Amino acid sequence: MRILASLLTLLVAIEHIGILVLEMFFWDHPIGRRIFGMTPEVSAASATLAANQGLYNGFLAAGLFWGLASDSRDVRAFFLACIVIAGIFGGLTAKTSILLTQGLPALIALALTIFSSHEISRKSKA
Repeated sequence: MRILASLLTLLVAIEHIGILVLEMFFWDHPIGRRIFGMTPEVSAASATLAANQGLYNGFLAAGLFWGLASDSRDVRAFFLACIVIAGIFGGLTAKTSILLTQGLPALIALALTIFSSHEISRKSKA
């Protein structure tokens, strides 16, 4: 269970690096406009805001990589919970698919992380 939690956490971190790249470097580019369904005018006008969002996604990924490298379930759980909350907010305010593409994988990874930590503490008490 612990390995599965770590693998899914790694995938969520990689996803957020991908979001960083899209929002920081490809927002005002044909690739970004196609992915996000924007006109050139909209993407140009919002490129600075998107770059800021991309940077935040990078910080979330960095937190997950930190949690994985330090083997800290608390750090991973914190950053996964942040992503779940951001996914819910984004799904309610921006695009509903964010709930599935960002919120759900983070929620599953969070549940597995929490479950694996309880599993380990039960084994150590036995």
